[in-house]
Amino acid sequence: MEPNQMYHLFNRGNNRGLVFFKDKNYSYFLNKVKRHLLPHVDVLAYCLMPNHFHLQVYTKNDFDFVAYGHALKIMLSSYTRGINVQEGRTGSLFQQHTKKKILTNYGFVCFHYIHQNPMRTGLVSKMEDWPYCSFNNYFKGLHDTICNHNLACELLDLPIDPSEFYDLSYQVINYNGNGSTTDSFSS
Repeated sequence: MEPNQMYHLFNRGNNRGLVFFKDKNYSYFLNKVKRHLLPHVDVLAYCLMPNHFHLQVYTKNDFDFVAYGHALKIMLSSYTRGINVQEGRTGSLFQQHTKKKILTNYGFVCFHYIHQNPMRTGLVSKMEDWPYCSFNNYFKGLHDTICNHNLACELLDLPIDPSEFYDLSYQVINYNGNGSTTDSFSS
């Protein structure tokens, strides 16, 4: 990873197991992201689902890969420790390596894919119904979240107006004809 680059980061539970067991786990994870990753990257979008997570990030000017790698490791291991205590379990919660894809030409597509993920998998019928995703932060104009809204709008040419954002988000859904959607960012 290099400074001033956009990436899609994602990981899932070992053996596709759960990583979020209770509602409070989602906010606990976001607090870990805020504490450990925000010093290194700006979050543009996120979606936390029961057995995996997606983050779209933009590396900062002073990005240090070694420091970021350490922060990511600490974030995931400290989250895992908390969940293991809560659930009375042991061992790794996540797959060994968090995947990353550079988004040179696909930032806009990835941004919307991340927000559509709960709907694509059948968890909800509308994006705004999934509370553990940055979609509602943009749609409702909330700027006190972990996402850097201004940077996302600038980099991805997104509308600032919440209702325009909402309309655009539903316009970019790509259905493949049989009721399901197609994508190239699945984890």
